[in-house]
Amino acid sequence: MNNENNQTAPKVQLLSEINCQNLCDLLLKFGLKTEFVADGADIPGTYWGEPEAGLITDTLFVRPDTPVHSALHETAHWICMDENRRRNLHTEAGGTVMEECAVNWLQILLAEELADVGRENMLADMTAWKYSYREGSVYAWLKGDGLEARDWLIEKKIINQNGELTFSVAVF
Repeated sequence: MNNENNQTAPKVQLLSEINCQNLCDLLLKFGLKTEFVADGADIPGTYWGEPEAGLITDTLFVRPDTPVHSALHETAHWICMDENRRRNLHTEAGGTVMEECAVNWLQILLAEELADVGRENMLADMTAWKYSYREGSVYAWLKGDGLEARDWLIEKKIINQNGELTFSVAVF
């Protein structure tokens, strides 16, 4: 998710461009709170640095210039981890390679729940931010290795067999 070499960040959708109440409502369905910090303020729990989202226990920290993909990616990490990791979470989400893949798949599903974000915006933003996949693009990944990530989400009861959110955190 990090934009290498501190180059100017690519144009992606920011939280200031969406209905953030809908985001907060969505995250609360999973038990995750959202805290907005002021423009220019430090974002607690950010792994990648400002303006990227941060996580501490059950709270996602963001500000208006936080990219939507960052907020949903960190949310997906929180949903995919076990209870012990959520309880002790501070900044570093950790997890396995497969969990990271599941997080990528899940953030797309979360974007579909937000009318002013949606699947195509998320895929475009993931591409612009240079999320990398063995198959080359996020579009190819969704049809290839990404299917294993989908299966992981089904196994953990985060999505059902139809690929729909259950609004549950991972079951281990």
